[in-house]
Amino acid sequence: MTGAMLLAGLLLGFPLAGQQPAPQPGPPPPPDPVIWWSPEIPKPPPEQDPFQGRRLRPGETLVPIDNGVDPLLYRLWGLQPLQSQLIKPGELVLEVWARPATGVRQAVVRVTVRRDGRAFVQARAGLGCCTPEIGRRVDIDAELATQQIAPLKALVGAPLWSQPRSVTVDYGGGAVEPVCLEGVSWDVTLLVPGQARHLRRACDDAEVGSIAPALAAALSAASGRDARFDAMFARGGDFSRQQQAYDSLIASGGRLKPGTGNRPQPPAAPAPAEEPTETATPAPPDK
Repeated sequence: MTGAMLLAGLLLGFPLAGQQPAPQPGPPPPPDPVIWWSPEIPKPPPEQDPFQGRRLRPGETLVPIDNGVDPLLYRLWGLQPLQSQLIKPGELVLEVWARPATGVRQAVVRVTVRRDGRAFVQARAGLGCCTPEIGRRVDIDAELATQQIAPLKALVGAPLWSQPRSVTVDYGGGAVEPVCLEGVSWDVTLLVPGQARHLRRACDDAEVGSIAPALAAALSAASGRDARFDAMFARGGDFSRQQQAYDSLIASGGRLKPGTGNRPQPPAAPAPAEEPTETATPAPPDK
């Protein structure tokens, strides 16, 4: 019996009679303060940062951005601020913000086309209310297929960018200020070398239809990648109804007039000089 108890005590780690208990290990040492402030920070993939930390060279300037989005708000959505994007010849950034008139859901889609022939979409959706962070945020970071790039480049010369920044709809009998009781208000920004264009449209179908090509291009690039994001946009990138409303407005003699809050577009910046085209980095093979 005594032998069995002795064996059990050894298995459970109890010290033998007259034996000193094993010293318990102390708390781990605190981290080295210098090392704590000097971690190895991995470079984000191009899907998360398409321009990957470009820096201004002598003589280069950033394009002025005036789209109502503060740089810190971009950070909350997990995006590089549009104000800090250094864009080269042959590149473009198309950005769309969607704000439903009812509720606190918001979404932003940014499409970037690089001069090396690659293009990326970054999309976010979430609840922009009540807490400092964005609630229930959905993140999409993906590379676009080659066939999706040409329609995006074609947007640069589209006549929609010559429209006033904010508008009212004149159906032929006078203009009526838009009042969004339901639907979605949109902000769309096109950034090209030396210039940015920003347009704001309320939920009126004719207003939204005036920028339908840009909205369709951005939403089509983001749709089908996350069901939670798609739940915000039942029709995905289909803006045919709004496009038809705008076409009918113009055909009937109506027009879009500058709104009372219309402002000039931000000033142009000197376009950067042409540089040798970067060699495209091939995308990793699908697993």
